[in-house]
Amino acid sequence: MPDTTVRSQSEVVLIGAGIMSATLGLILKELQPDIKIEIYERLDMAAAESSDAWNNAGTGHSAFCELNYTPESEDGSINPKKAISIAESFEVSRQFWAYLVQQNKVSSPENFIKSIPHMSFVWGEKNVEYLKTRFEALNSNPLFKQMVFSTDFAKLKEWMPLVMEGRNESVKVAATSMAIGTDVNFGELTRSIFSYLTKLDGVTMYFNHEVQKLRQREDKSWRIKVIDLATGQKRKTYTKFVFIGAGGGSLPLLEKANVPEGKGYGGFPVSGQWLKCTNPEVIAKHQAKVYGKASVGAPPMSVPHIDSRMINGERQLLFGPFAGFSTRFLKNGSYSDLPLSIKPDNIIPMIAAGIKNIPLTKYLIEQVRQSPKDRINALREYVPGARSKDWKLERAGQRVQVIKKDEKEGGILEFGTEVITTADGSLAVLLGASPGASTAVSIMVDLIGRCFKDEIETPEWQEKLKVMIPSYGQTLNDNPALLDQIRKDTASVLKLNN
Repeated sequence: MPDTTVRSQSEVVLIGAGIMSATLGLILKELQPDIKIEIYERLDMAAAESSDAWNNAGTGHSAFCELNYTPESEDGSINPKKAISIAESFEVSRQFWAYLVQQNKVSSPENFIKSIPHMSFVWGEKNVEYLKTRFEALNSNPLFKQMVFSTDFAKLKEWMPLVMEGRNESVKVAATSMAIGTDVNFGELTRSIFSYLTKLDGVTMYFNHEVQKLRQREDKSWRIKVIDLATGQKRKTYTKFVFIGAGGGSLPLLEKANVPEGKGYGGFPVSGQWLKCTNPEVIAKHQAKVYGKASVGAPPMSVPHIDSRMINGERQLLFGPFAGFSTRFLKNGSYSDLPLSIKPDNIIPMIAAGIKNIPLTKYLIEQVRQSPKDRINALREYVPGARSKDWKLERAGQRVQVIKKDEKEGGILEFGTEVITTADGSLAVLLGASPGASTAVSIMVDLIGRCFKDEIETPEWQEKLKVMIPSYGQTLNDNPALLDQIRKDTASVLKLNN
């Protein structure tokens, strides 16, 4: 029989059509206009998994309101380091998006980003003290200088009427607010970037195509076997560099790549659900992102929040997310994903991480067993007057938390975003979840620095990076004047409050 396999060659292959691949592809194309890129996506459209608005557990993560980025130490102190890093990274994303708008590379900014206050809200004496300490730790930094703290019930009612309506005034409450917060629809942004990118010479995108095998050849290039799920047509593509940004699907592909750097990695899937408001009058009462404290044992993606969003041009109101357990690694994945991911090199780290995270297991079991009444009771902690008939359950996205080897612990569960790159820089794999999408630009610039070491040092690439990201090479939190200018400029271009 004749060989009907289609063969192609490129310099870069991107696996997964989410915000990470879109960002990396466009930055590389800006840095090297003649670069040849192929993009493979298993589904029939871009941003249909983690980057989709309904699947993304938190939009516009900038550490303004997410309390899990500022954990309390045993002595009661707050280390703001992680929050500062995330806030800094979000400013980098804003600069890149503003550049894309200015250069007419993406559609109108109001289609993917809008201003909305970011608030943290707590009740009870101990939590109020924690929030005050957090505010003091953050507010002294230029990135958070616009943060406002209040324990005044009337002021909080002014900030978030729906949350305060019907609340017991004798209970101590506190909140912080950052008026310059944003709501980002990463699904819209991703599709807009790909719409521009795929019109450029040398960029080809394949939907309904699943990567089945990856093998590195002796010359360090990669051979990738792909199948067209619609027609059964087989493809082989050869490339110098591969990026795997396939959300929960990244771990199985990392295992197929069979590189030393990928040994010992496992994944723990966590599913999610929202309560979605169906009453326009209730939706209209709340225009903020209000985050609270997570339950004991909860993964960071499960920090409760009452969240006003713009999705497909309509204002939506969500509460949650409620966590659950599924053996799928993707919302459109298979129940065999978790069992098939267990290999001899990662079984010990996975068992060790499981033993050390029994509170998480207990929490997930409790979440799965929740009744509709339990969920409404959880909602009423944030919206005291909530009525069951105004809310319905909506399926959210699937996240895979990273498990990796650890010399002391045997294995540890990581809740952030992890980028694995091979020593030769020919393969990069993105694992993990929050705050990924919001910090995509920083993550991808760092990845380029690791995988394109010689090119990034050239004057041409350095100059172009400074055009796309004016603060490139500088730390905004250490340069208040530059931060103010950057925020002013990006707010003007993206049509945001400053």
